[in-house]
Amino acid sequence: MPRLLEVENLKIRFPITKGVFFSRKVGEIRAVDGVSFHIDEGETLGLVGESDCGKSTTARGILRLNKPFAGTVRFDGRDLMQASPAELRDLRQHAQMIFQDPYASLNPRMTIGDIVAEPLHNYQVGTGAERKRRVAALLDRVGLDPRFIRRYPHEFSGGQRQRIGIARALALQPRLILCDEPVSALDVSIQAQIINLLVELQKEMGLSYLFIAHDLAVVRHISHRVAIMYLGEIVEIASYEDIYQNPLHPYTRALLSAIPLPDPRVERKRERIILQGDVPSPSQRFEGCKFVGRCPLVEPRCHREQPRLQEIASGHQVSCHVVQRGEAATGNTAA
Repeated sequence: MPRLLEVENLKIRFPITKGVFFSRKVGEIRAVDGVSFHIDEGETLGLVGESDCGKSTTARGILRLNKPFAGTVRFDGRDLMQASPAELRDLRQHAQMIFQDPYASLNPRMTIGDIVAEPLHNYQVGTGAERKRRVAALLDRVGLDPRFIRRYPHEFSGGQRQRIGIARALALQPRLILCDEPVSALDVSIQAQIINLLVELQKEMGLSYLFIAHDLAVVRHISHRVAIMYLGEIVEIASYEDIYQNPLHPYTRALLSAIPLPDPRVERKRERIILQGDVPSPSQRFEGCKFVGRCPLVEPRCHREQPRLQEIASGHQVSCHVVQRGEAATGNTAA
C-alpha cells in the first residue's frame, strides 16, 4: 500500500525565557524529540500517550502550525519542511485537522454554514450556490439537519459541534485528516457515535487518519496501527492486534493494565502495573532512556545510553534495551 505521510526524526522545541523587558533564553522544552512514523493510504495510525507528551504538537508540526526544529515530513512524496508558503497552502488543502475542543474551535460569531463553507471560500472552490449545496450535503453526511445552516455554535451540544468540525475538515475533500483527540471532551455514548462516523467516512472516501488520544480503549476501535508516545518520543509502534495482545515496552504494558475490563472475574485476576514517580519535565536533559525513573525493568545501561526504535518482529518496533535483548516478560495485559 502506498505511503501518504512519512515523518522522520521530527523535533519541535520551545524556548524558556526569563525576564520581562529584556527576556533571555534560559532553556528549552523538547516537546517532540525525534519522532518517526508513516501512514499509508486509507490507514489510521493511533497516537497514544499521557497528557503533555507531545501528541498534539506532533500533529501541528506536521502541518507546520508549530515550526519544527528539525526533521522531515513528506506528504505524497513532497517535503513539507522545504515547501514555500504557496506550496504549503496547496498541500494543506489535502491535509486537514479536527481539533480537540469543539467549544473553542468554532468561531462563535459565524453561523455553522459560514464555518463549514470557510475552507471553500479560502480556496475559491465553486460558486456561491455550489458552496451552499456542498455545505448542506456535508451537514447531512455528518448527521446534522441542513436546515440548521443559519444557526450559531452555541445552539449545539458538544457532539454536534464536533460533527460541525468534521464537516469543515471534509469540505475540501482531503486525503489525510489529523484528529487531535476529537472525542476526549465528549460523553462516552457520543464518543462511540463520532468514532463510528469517522470509520464510515474513511470507508466511503478512502481517508487516512492520524488519530490522537490518551485512551487506548478508544484507539482500539478505529486504528490499524498504534504508536505509543512518552515524553516526546515514540517508544512502541505496531499493529493494534500486537499492541493489545503482545505489548512489549513496559510503558505500553502499564497503560494497557489500567484499562478496566467488563468481566469482573477477569478484572480481579489481572495484574495491575503501577508506575512509580512522576513524568519528568520535557525541559530536562537525558543521557539515557527518558523512562528510566519509572521503569520496572531498568538496568545500568538505561541510565547512560538512549534506546532507539528497533524492529522486534514484523511491523513491531520497540525502543527499550531490555526488550531488544529479548529478556523482558511479555503477555496479554489487556486480556
